[in-house]
Amino acid sequence: MAVTGSRPRGSGELLELFAAPDRVTELTGCAAEWPGWRLTRRQRCDLELLACGGFSPLRGFLGPDDYGQVCETMRLADGTLWPIPIALDVPENVVKVAGPGKSLALRDHDETLLAVLHVTDAWRPDLAAESTAVLGTTDPAHPAAEYLLRQVHPWYVAGELEVLRSPAHTDSAQFRHTPAQLRTEFALRGWRRVVAFQTRNPMHRAHQELTLRAARAARAHLLIHPVVGATKPGDIDNDTRVRCYQAILPHYPEGGALLSLLPLAMRMAGPREALWHAIIRRNYGATHFIVGRDHAGPGPDSAGRPFYEPYAAQDLLGRHCQELEIEIMTFPRLVYVPERDAYLPENEPPAGTRVLSISGTELRQRLAEGRDLPTWFPPPEVAAELLRSPPTETRPGAQAQGGPGGSSATTPEVPNLTASTQPLDSEVCH
Repeated sequence: MAVTGSRPRGSGELLELFAAPDRVTELTGCAAEWPGWRLTRRQRCDLELLACGGFSPLRGFLGPDDYGQVCETMRLADGTLWPIPIALDVPENVVKVAGPGKSLALRDHDETLLAVLHVTDAWRPDLAAESTAVLGTTDPAHPAAEYLLRQVHPWYVAGELEVLRSPAHTDSAQFRHTPAQLRTEFALRGWRRVVAFQTRNPMHRAHQELTLRAARAARAHLLIHPVVGATKPGDIDNDTRVRCYQAILPHYPEGGALLSLLPLAMRMAGPREALWHAIIRRNYGATHFIVGRDHAGPGPDSAGRPFYEPYAAQDLLGRHCQELEIEIMTFPRLVYVPERDAYLPENEPPAGTRVLSISGTELRQRLAEGRDLPTWFPPPEVAAELLRSPPTETRPGAQAQGGPGGSSATTPEVPNLTASTQPLDSEVCH
């Protein structure tokens, strides 16, 4: 359904897909007789954002026409800009019992009924072609390519989607908001200009400096909007990251920043992903969006080269900024200049100036080895949270692309049926 008074800029109504209470009762009674599918972790993330309107204007998992157009042109069949295919993959045994004309009960990892899909389409996609079109590669060093080619089930299904409830979260409830809730919060605070910051890592001093610069340049308040769905295998776990975000909040002007968690399953698709992130933040009510260097990049390929050029995402969003109707703020990488005890854009220090930086990979390696973090890198409160957690590899619930409860991204979830079956100066783009 459409949410009254919650209109994403330029994208029509904010669409929520929740069924009315009487319909929920009816569907709950019928679902016991329908075949069911226990959603993978990525699918649960996608369902949650479809349901709450985070993926507006989508009305469900993509059918074959929309899917083909998104892969080829970054647009839905009606021409609407949308760069990432949101598809529901299932094994063949599901299609045999819940093909077109049938209903499929979609369940959480604990068998809770989340939604019902009234199937109208089922097809076998060319997953290698999807990987090439969307990610630009089939190299298994790319986590999303590896996931597509080795873990995604061979059939896609689509149809009318009726959502009964979102997946349950028992952690950090005070920082979880739907788009409608976040827009209401902005209104209550009197925030008319909001710049959103995307991250899947703990924030350090370079992030802090970048976001402060962005807020000043936009004359806006800051939405710290980290991803806490499936990210890249090996990433620091959600619990630790959320504690780090809480620890850095006091370093912002009072009343100037808000933390909200985004249950997104990242694809690490570089430029396309940056475009997708901007659309999602527009739906959540942001007026500005920060795009940094190598936005949503997955690291090096099998030959040690980057999958995407460092500023390719900024270039792509620049070409679509008018259509996006959210202002895109682009920044170069920030580096630490010891002689000034400050972070500056990498193109600003004079030639020969000593500069320092730490990559996310090096950060994780230091933590795994129990090594101290340099004082110039994270605020001390953030460093304390990072150092008191065990290394990611030994920590339960580490991030992964798919599977229930954060199982390894290299181990496919076992297909199964449920229910009745067995089986800076910123550059601002206006």
